[in-house]
Amino acid sequence: MQTHDHRTDLAVQRVRHPLKFRLLQVKQVQALTPHLIRVTFTGDDLHDFVSASFDDHMKVFFPEPGADKPALPEAGPDGPVFPAGQRPVARDFTPRRFDREARELDIEFAMHEAGPAATWAAQAKPGQYLGVGGPRGSLVIPTGFDWHLLIGDDTALPAIARRLEELPPGTRAAAVIEVADASARIEFDTRAELHLVWCYRNDTGYRGEPLLQAVRETYLPEDGEGYVWAAGESATMRAVRYHLCTERGVDKSRIRAASYWKQGAAAVHETLDD
Repeated sequence: MQTHDHRTDLAVQRVRHPLKFRLLQVKQVQALTPHLIRVTFTGDDLHDFVSASFDDHMKVFFPEPGADKPALPEAGPDGPVFPAGQRPVARDFTPRRFDREARELDIEFAMHEAGPAATWAAQAKPGQYLGVGGPRGSLVIPTGFDWHLLIGDDTALPAIARRLEELPPGTRAAAVIEVADASARIEFDTRAELHLVWCYRNDTGYRGEPLLQAVRETYLPEDGEGYVWAAGESATMRAVRYHLCTERGVDKSRIRAASYWKQGAAAVHETLDD
């Protein structure tokens, strides 16, 4: 791949937001596929909600068994301060869609693993409550790159879908996505010129292997400046990043790889870099 002088208009910027915790109520529940559930939340606390990037993450707090509402922390000088003896179960999620005027926030739950989030989403009904903290910050990746490559598994679908909606008309974009099987595919609303590759792990039984192979086979343009965004299982994302940087010549400043979960571990969410 050719190297280019980085254009100043393509600088990736980190933006900080005030830490705030919000109590939200379920407005609507929609099963997008057998593997993905969209829950629309509402509440006056959303009047100053901010999400500046498609891969923002916020903490979602779940009620304790038998409780109506989660015990939310308060924002202290050094981070969240929880009520004495109460620390609710929390997981990281992407704000899929936000409408400040309507006071609506969509969160999509991947039903790929048994856990507190999937368990809650499977029984979610209008009127129920969840808590949300953040986002504390955003990594704003300009849309003006000459091409975009988006890589991920089920857990990355909300971020990928949101990014494809945001890209300007005619933008060159490719998405390589691993899901369980064809029933997990979703339709994307985008004005970009999208090349879409779906791969299925049920064909192999090995999570991450179909995705890595599909990335190896993916064409990368020789011209222009591109940006690669990848998110999913930790070991798979490390392998994807290593392949793109060492074997395909992608500049490390032009790739963001994140672990949204880790095989055998709970509540893992981290950026992968050197």
